[in-house]
This record gives sequence, structure tokens and C-alpha cells, in this order.
Amino acid sequence: MERGWLHGKGVLLCLLLPLLPQGRGDTFTINCSGFEQHGVDPAAFQPVFDRKVFLPATNYSNPIHVNISFTVSAILEVNAQLQQMTSFLWLNMKWYNPFIRWNPEECGGIRNLSIATENLWLPDIFIVEFINIDEAAEGLMAYVNSEGHIRYDKPMKVISICNLDIFYFPFDEQNCTLTFSSFVYTEENMVLGMEKEVQEISITSQNLIQSNGEWVLLGIHQRMVKMTVGTSQYDQIIFYVAIRRRPRHYVINLLVPSSFLVAIDALSFYLPAESENRAPFKVTLLLGYNVFLLMMNDLLPDTGTPLISVYFALCLSLMVLSLLETIFITYLLHLATTQPPPMPRWLHSLLLHCTSPTKCCPTAPQKRNKNLGLSPAHLPGLKEPVEFVGKMLGPQEAELNAYPGSMRICQEDELQKQHLVSLWMQFSHMMDTLLFRLYLLFMATSIITVLVLWNT
Repeated sequence: MERGWLHGKGVLLCLLLPLLPQGRGDTFTINCSGFEQHGVDPAAFQPVFDRKVFLPATNYSNPIHVNISFTVSAILEVNAQLQQMTSFLWLNMKWYNPFIRWNPEECGGIRNLSIATENLWLPDIFIVEFINIDEAAEGLMAYVNSEGHIRYDKPMKVISICNLDIFYFPFDEQNCTLTFSSFVYTEENMVLGMEKEVQEISITSQNLIQSNGEWVLLGIHQRMVKMTVGTSQYDQIIFYVAIRRRPRHYVINLLVPSSFLVAIDALSFYLPAESENRAPFKVTLLLGYNVFLLMMNDLLPDTGTPLISVYFALCLSLMVLSLLETIFITYLLHLATTQPPPMPRWLHSLLLHCTSPTKCCPTAPQKRNKNLGLSPAHLPGLKEPVEFVGKMLGPQEAELNAYPGSMRICQEDELQKQHLVSLWMQFSHMMDTLLFRLYLLFMATSIITVLVLWNT
């Protein structure tokens, strides 16, 4: 009975031996006789295909080495709100399978074969930051040479988490990470290495990446680390992908219109302070700037506070301050031409000091007369000019000639009133010029500060 069992077992072993790779020491060789006449025989590789669920190693105490590299061919999108980067990669992996070997001289000179990946063991390499389903195309092929080295190229659309810093938008640079690791195999079973130098990966990616996109690839760097989970350690390769935004679109559509509106608001100070058109003009500019911000809101990041938002808020504040200054000057001019209050001595002395010919006194943006700004005939609120010399006397004035003392008192009162009006008018013009210069100084300082922050 025992002899029959051994005889049956021997027959089964004889049937399986032709299908198994033939070993030579610690290596295996596929019997590929007849390939030169009938092509590749799938039955010769079937034992290898049946082993695809196992790690391709003859000694499990020696880990398998998997070399990886990738090429960034496009940066499709960088979402600041979701903190995501969408890119298109070509992942390259190479490893050694000792069970796939053949002698090219016995196999019709065949040195390389393309085999469907569904028939081979594949490393379970994944990207840690990956947050979407792997959408790689099906039916991909792997290239195998006669020495048992396998090369697998896999196109991937990667949606990965990226910690974005949008403070310097639209002149921002981002540094996103792509961490490659094994999901199952620890460092005792699988060791990761580099297929290409990181400089070669960076240069190739820069040459292939689309040049008409929003982002420019600055460079790629890498670092080897080990991740510890409990008592197990996993090999990891971290790639740092540095990208920079092309700011031209945002400069043309955001910064240039905003700068034009602020410049027009500054030039509006050259409108006469007595004019009734300055305040409505500034109000129109302010409303137009608010409409501009509402229209351009879609171009700004939804999260965080970028520096450009601070710049827009600063421009809006400058325009509001400009309007408040115009309202204040208009109030002073109205007060000076209707019921001018007595001017304090300190204010009168300051005004005389600033208007002294030997002093470098501030002058209003618009042209003034040499005396006190405007003649009383052009002062708003005074309907008729007052003349004191060479004026024809009317009937009522003729009657007043009978009372020279009263006439002299009235003339002195009028002269004093006109002098007071002129002083307040001159003070209003001086304040208009002073506030205008402070406005320009504040605007220049703010813009220079923002530019320095952007450049750093």
C-alpha cells in the first residue's frame, strides 16, 4: 500500500517538473525551448504567474529592493481652500524577480518581454498624501528582461494633501510633499531605493511639465526616512516638490486696476477745494472700488488672509480717509464763508509763521493768488463782491455820508470780517495741502511696505 502511494506521488512529481523553473543553485531558469519557432509559450511562464501572490524571494531573510522614481508631467490644480494639489505623475518602479530568468541564446535571442501586470507580483507602493482613488489605466504592461529585472511604469493622477501658505499670494511659492511607502511590507521584507538621481528627476520634470499652466516647477528634493508603527518599521522616501505661481494674471486683473483707482483718488486733490465736484467725485471712486472688489472676489483665495487682501483693505481705507479729509475741508470753507469764528492767537501766529516768505511753507495743490488765496469776490457764500476803493456811491450810501462815523465803523467791520474770512480760507487751504501730503506719505509708505513683504 505504501509502495503504491509513493509510486503515485512520483508520477505526479514527474508531471510537474517540466512546468517548474529549473534551478541552478539559488537561481531559476525558464525552459524556453521552441520560442524561436513558435513564439513565447505561456505555459513556460505559468508557474511564475501562479506565484504572483507571494513575495518574489528565495530567501525571506533578505529583503527585496524596489527602486522608484517619478516624473511630474503636469500640475493641474492647486486648491487653496481644500489644501490640495492635483498633479499628473509617471511612477517608475524596478525590482528583481529571481523566478523570471531565461537564457536568450536558447530562446531565439529574446532578451526583453512585456507581460501584463495582472500576471505579476507588484510592489504595493502608495503615496501617503494621496486622498483619492487610484485612477490608473487598466491593462498596463511591465517590461521583464532575461536577468529577472522588472520595470513598471504607471501613469497616475494624484490628488494629494498640501499645506499651502497663501500669505504672499499671488507671488507665493509652495512646497508640497509626496511620500512613497509600502502598505504591507516592513523594512525586513522590502527596502526602497532611488531609481534615478533626484536632480535628474527634477530636470526631466521641468522639461516635460506644461509651460502654459498657472504653476512653475522650481525643483524636487528627496529624503529617506523610516516610519515606525508599533514595533514595525517601514521604508519611506519623501519628495519635496517646490512650485511657484505665475502672478501675471493676478497682477493685470487685480493689482493694476486697484493702483489706477488709488492714483486717480490721489490726483483728485488737485481739484479746487472750493469746488462742489470733489466730494461727489471721491464718492463715485469709492463706490467703483467696492464694485471692483466684489467682481474680483472670485480670484482671491477663500481661506486665510493673503497679503493682497490686506493691500486692498489698505487702499479702501486710504480712499475713505481721502473722502473724510474732503468733507472736513469743505466744512472749514463753509464755516469760513458764512460765520467765521474768531481765530485763536496761537493759530493766527502759526498761520503767520507758515505763510512767511522766508519759510518753506506748504502750498495747496492748486494755484493760489499771492495774497490770501482767493479774492472776496470769489469766496463761496458771498453773493456780491465788496469793494472799498473807487466805488460809486448809491442813494443810501449818500445818506450815510451825513454820518461819517457810522460809515467808518461799518467799513471797519466789513474789513475785519473779510480779513477773518481770508485767514480761515488760508488756514483751510493750508490744512488741505498738509492732509494731502500726509495722505501721499501714508500711501507711499504702505505700498512700499507691502512690496517689501512680497519680495521677501
